[in-house]
Order: sequence, then C-alpha cells, then structure tokens
Amino acid sequence: MMSVVHRLTAGWLVDHLSFISQCGYEICDSFAHAGGVTHSTSVTSTEDYYSISTFAAMPSSSGGPPYDPGDAVEAEGKRAKMRYVFREEFFDISKPHIAAACEEQPCQGCPEVSLTGIKANSSREEYQEGAKSDTGDSLATARKKRKRKCVFNQGELDALEYHSNVRKLIWEGTLHLVQEGLKSGFLHHTTAKPSSRKNNVPQHIVCGLAELCEMAKQFPAVDESDHQAVHVLEEEISRAEQDLLSCVMENSSNCAKIIVLMGEKYLVPPKSSFLLSDISCLQPLLNYKKKYDVIVIDPPWENKSVKRSNRYSHLSSWQIKQIPVPALAAPNCLVVTWVTNRQKHLRFVKDELYPHWSVKTLAEWHWVKITTAGEFVLPLDSLHKKPYEVLILGRFQGDVKEALRKSECVLPIPEHQLIVSIPCSLHSHKPPLAVLAEFIKPDVECLELFARNLQPGWTSWGNEVLKFQHIDYFTLLQKEN
Repeated sequence: MMSVVHRLTAGWLVDHLSFISQCGYEICDSFAHAGGVTHSTSVTSTEDYYSISTFAAMPSSSGGPPYDPGDAVEAEGKRAKMRYVFREEFFDISKPHIAAACEEQPCQGCPEVSLTGIKANSSREEYQEGAKSDTGDSLATARKKRKRKCVFNQGELDALEYHSNVRKLIWEGTLHLVQEGLKSGFLHHTTAKPSSRKNNVPQHIVCGLAELCEMAKQFPAVDESDHQAVHVLEEEISRAEQDLLSCVMENSSNCAKIIVLMGEKYLVPPKSSFLLSDISCLQPLLNYKKKYDVIVIDPPWENKSVKRSNRYSHLSSWQIKQIPVPALAAPNCLVVTWVTNRQKHLRFVKDELYPHWSVKTLAEWHWVKITTAGEFVLPLDSLHKKPYEVLILGRFQGDVKEALRKSECVLPIPEHQLIVSIPCSLHSHKPPLAVLAEFIKPDVECLELFARNLQPGWTSWGNEVLKFQHIDYFTLLQKEN
C-alpha cells in the first residue's frame, strides 16, 4: 500500500497526499498537430487498474512544470502526456492550528496527567481563548463568557473521562510513529519561512452539488421499469443533471474520465462509480444490485457548530438509522463509521445504530492529525477540539455460514489502532482507509456513504460526492513521450 509510510504495532503513519496523486491520472489519447493545440478529453492511468488492489495506490513518477488545470498545451506533431496531481499546498500543515506547550507534543514523551489535571488545563486554555475574544465586548458580557468557560456540562465531563481513558494510547502510539517518520525523513523539523504556494490556492471553487440534489426533487419522477440503473461513462461529456441524479454513474475503464456538470469539470478515477443524491433518493444505489464487503460511513452529525456555521446540512440520529445498510451489506461486511468526539454520538453508534443494522461492534480506532514536523495539530488536552477523530468498526451479522466462509484466512480486527497522518486543510477531507487491506480479502466490493471524493475500486454516494474531485483542486503536469 503506497499510502502507508510506516506500520507499527500501534498503527500506521499514512501519506494521504500520495494516495490521491499516485492514482496516476494521465492524459495520453490526444495527438497534437503542427502549430496546433492539444486539448484534453480523457485521463488515462499509467498502469492497468485490473492489477491494482482496491485499497492500493499506484506508484507513479512526476515531472515537468505545473500548469493550471484546463490549460491547453502546444506541441508539434507529438503525443503529449499530462497527469493530474492533487495540490500539495492543501497538505502544507507545518505548524499546529493552536500552539501547545512543548511538553504537550508527542516528541516529548507522555507525561502522566490525571483527569483533574486535564480539566484544569482545559479550563485555563478556554479561559485564555475567551479572554482573547472579549475585546470590544462589554464588561458584563466578558465576565459571562469567562464564567462559562470554567464550568463543565455533563457532555463535556463525559468527553473528558473518555479522553483520559484513550489519552495514553494515542500519545504513546503517535510518539512511536512520529519517531519513525522523522527517522525516514517523511516528517521533518523546519525553520523555513511559510510557503508562498498558498497564495496560488484557488479561492473560487464553489460546490453547488448539495443545492443541485435539493433541486432534483422537483424533477419529473423517473419510471423505474424502463430506466437503467447504471450509466457507463464514456469520453469527456457534459451530463444532463436529471440523468446524473437518477442512476449510478460508472467508470469501468482503466482510464479516468472528466465529467462536466453545471459547467464545472470533475475528475472520475478508473474503476469507480458514484451516485450524486441526498438521503431521500437512495433507490438508484439499491437498484445497482451490489452487495458490499466494506461500507465506510461519514455521517453529517448534528452539533452546535454545524448549526451556527450553516456549513453543510446535518442529519438527526433517526435519519441516520434509516440508511439501508442491511440491504447494501454482504455477509460479514466490515462497517466503519466516522464519529465526532461527542460521547452522545459514540454511544448512539454502539448502543443504537449498529444493533439496529445488525452490526456487531468490534473495535474503536483513532485518526490522529499531525503537522509535517510530527506535532499534534491541536493541543491533545484541548476541551472542545481534539487532534483526533474516532472510527467505530463492526461486522454485519448476516448469513452465518457465508460469514464464516468469508472470515477464513482474514486477520481479526485489532481492538485499537491509530491512523496518523498530515490532514488536508480542506474541511472534512478524511484520509483513505487503505490500511483496511490487512483485514479484507482482495477484490472486494467497497462503498462509502456521505462521500465527498471518489476512489478507484469504490462506489461512493453523497450529495457532495464529487466535491473534492473538482479539477481546480488538482494541478496539471506536462510531459512528452
């Protein structure tokens, strides 16, 4: 697995950026004419995707000066090859978002801190943050804010207790993986000035996919009896919105494709399929007639921050329970759910959601976010924001005999593991779960629900499923035969 940099007992150090870019999106089917211009119509992978594991990223070489996506390339009678790679500046996390004391970084070893100590550190941090935000407030308002910062409600107390239980595992596991990353050079301490590349990050990318899904409810109803469940993508084409939203779009070739939607271009990787819709329009996915051996779910959990920011729509616990996972899951399907650090959501998944879906909880893993220097992106003991997120893993309890057959020669799921990586600066761009390959037979069917990007070998569904496939998130490289 090319995305795994180091594998230790505690977990994995993962290179998220390389996983995306090493899929080898390459344009190679357009010939240039003398004095003319080569236009890109499709993107071809550098190797045969039939030989690539569902979870593996493809090795590839890079070179040539970067070009803005969509640019034409002049050539004289030569066949030009161009490759798209994800923009590196989105992973240029060289400093923590909030500075922590030196002794609170994984490179310093794990100090023993009691729950009382964590509470005190959190209160002090929140008090300082509140004091900073009080500028311009009235004295009474400022006092109210500061008073509130030092009081813990029940949810916060539950979160603190949970954190105190997993803190040592996260700190020590991250320490060992960071040490390996520093030794190999993947992670590195730097005193260089901040990169100016961020000034070139496109600011105009607007995702109207969720709004389109909402508008689709006004489209005329599709006759299921004579409507095809899947549409196979051909060359670069502009799709009618109603066609796109009424069936699964499949790229079964070894070439990545470019799809144009509402005038915007999106890259679709080889051997991938997707359904762009909201939770009210899941029937095309059921009509796809596939049963999945791996289902990854990243629900839009309801919380105060989401409500205030209006950044994306959220679902209630009741709505999440209505997702037809049992109808999509193959026997012994591995179900992985991303959960926020709110104990309410963790308890809901373990005690209500998984039993409702006939899924048995097996393990609880953590994704730990670090900088390029191996520091936590946030103070580990921060009260409201942690440098880690939770994954709950379970098995669908379907046909017992078939489940036993599928579990043969497969490693058992460890109770706790860490996935440590430099996070993408784009909100909610989760790392790929290529590490699951150790616990899954090859050539399995994989599904991601509430996806915001696509992966080779996966089916993806969500109302923003193409969001991070927008061509402006990629850089176009040129090279010639």
